[in-house]
Amino acid sequence: MSGYVEGILVLLAINIVFAYGAFLPVAAGQLNLGVAGFAAIGGYFSAFLSNTITISPLVAIPLGGAAAGLIALAVAIPVLRTRGIYLALTTFALGEIVRASILNLEVVGGAAGYPVTAFIRFPTIALFALGVTAVVWLLFATRFGIAITAVHDDERVADLMGLDVRAFQVAAFTLGSAIAGIGGGLYAHHFSYVEAQYFSISLSISIVLYVLLGGTQSVLGPLLGAAVFTLLPELLRGSAQWRYVLFAAILIVVMVVRPQGLVTGAQIRRLLGMRSDPDRKEQAA
Repeated sequence: MSGYVEGILVLLAINIVFAYGAFLPVAAGQLNLGVAGFAAIGGYFSAFLSNTITISPLVAIPLGGAAAGLIALAVAIPVLRTRGIYLALTTFALGEIVRASILNLEVVGGAAGYPVTAFIRFPTIALFALGVTAVVWLLFATRFGIAITAVHDDERVADLMGLDVRAFQVAAFTLGSAIAGIGGGLYAHHFSYVEAQYFSISLSISIVLYVLLGGTQSVLGPLLGAAVFTLLPELLRGSAQWRYVLFAAILIVVMVVRPQGLVTGAQIRRLLGMRSDPDRKEQAA
């Protein structure tokens, strides 16, 4: 595998992890524009652990995700009292607070950035991405996923059904932030350097766009959205300076034609139904 191809695949795997970090809150009806801030927490915390305690990145990265999740849990209850655009503004401010705080922490390099001694290659990053995808997929195959979908569709009806709406929203926000923290750790340990400027609002918006493009109703959506945003600009590289114009035009056309995203829950159910119909016919025969 060439270095160029490996580099693209690394970015794809990291973006998939980031996408699932934003997907969980969106699936519960929350627009989290602070996802990059939690990615920064995971990246810096895991890098600090692997640098100072010299523990393996395989341990440091999940611990970084856990740290991001714990901080998300601490702020979730007051933050999730807001709704709609106010929630988006609140999470945006939260991400900026995290970034500004890191810029003033000299223990992790401040504005100069923080070198990371441990290094991980594509196979390790791919395993993390596959693990995150499998965990989210399994979560949405349980009652938790059904409850999250119900909360997204109508909070009042979900409350009347006996679901603790606030608890499920907090859980989705916390788990999503922990996954984003894992993505930050993967980024830090592959590129051997992490800086706060990377985890800006533009990164948060890009990650949310992965989810919106792929579709918010299916676990497959974030994966497809991240793949389009990562691979399509590279496929258009031959058009030189026009590639981002073409990329933006293609995205506009896709969102006009498919405003619900590339994949919907109904499509998945129809596909599964088509696969199960022959099985039912064979059983009937």
